[in-house]
Amino acid sequence: MKIGTVLKLEKIEPETGYSNTYRSKIIEKEGQYLFIDLLNDNKTNKTTIFPKGTPFKISYVGRDQSVHLFNTKILRLAKGELPAIVIELPSEEKITTIQRRRFVRIDTAVDVAIHSSDISFTTVTVDVSGGGVSIILPPSYTFEIAENVEIWMVLHMQSGEINYISAKGEVVRIDDNESLRKASLKFLSISKNDQQAIIRYGFEKQLEARKKELL
Repeated sequence: MKIGTVLKLEKIEPETGYSNTYRSKIIEKEGQYLFIDLLNDNKTNKTTIFPKGTPFKISYVGRDQSVHLFNTKILRLAKGELPAIVIELPSEEKITTIQRRRFVRIDTAVDVAIHSSDISFTTVTVDVSGGGVSIILPPSYTFEIAENVEIWMVLHMQSGEINYISAKGEVVRIDDNESLRKASLKFLSISKNDQQAIIRYGFEKQLEARKKELL
């Protein structure tokens, strides 16, 4: 983990099962101790203070684009020019890696707009990843392999945050199944922020699916 790494913190109330998420980032690191920004509530966008000992489940995207997850708690509030929260980073064996591949495809329907030099249309995705998307091809629309397109998507995060994604892509495969025609598009150019947003979106969908399996 490096200075500036963005953290997602989830707090679960054991009595009710209610959970809420907060965001922060690492501003300093001393051995196994992390100094992070004061927490911002993802729903209200307000700074929230918690007492010493408050437990959190923390996730972050690593340099390898994998999502890492660990449990920790607030140790203390460090006062100074920039107040910071001190938490402990557990040993590596206590950090779970959710995504081991560079880009994990998540089956999900997301509204998407496609533009090429010849056609434009809106549709939904079949799956998404940090490396590209598969989309449903509406009737009467088709592509050529290696054709360049512009891709626009809207991702609704669990926090209520909305991310508008834009990327340049290339058609790598057409599936002309009679019942459902699909096109696979590889990202050729996408901003780091947009790619990170897609990875976080996929991570949230994975956790959502795991929670449903446990019900």
